[in-house]
Amino acid sequence: MAENTQVDVSRLTFERAIEELETIVKRLEDGKVPLEESVTIYERGEALKRRCEELLRQAEARVDKITTDATGQSTGTAPLDVQ
Repeated sequence: MAENTQVDVSRLTFERAIEELETIVKRLEDGKVPLEESVTIYERGEALKRRCEELLRQAEARVDKITTDATGQSTGTAPLDVQ
């Protein structure tokens, strides 16, 4: 785990960040981590959570909805309104 804390969270892919976050959650739930390390990895988990949320927001902003005509044929795309 120590080597993971050296990796800049802002450089992680969504998949890598979520994988590391899941590992942190499992370690904390196990309850066998010393207090100081628990605090440190919890803080890293918070940063990973923010990174995942940021990447999801970016992905949502890039998603387009497919527009169709009355017959159901695709006519193009338009920005997806996720609000």
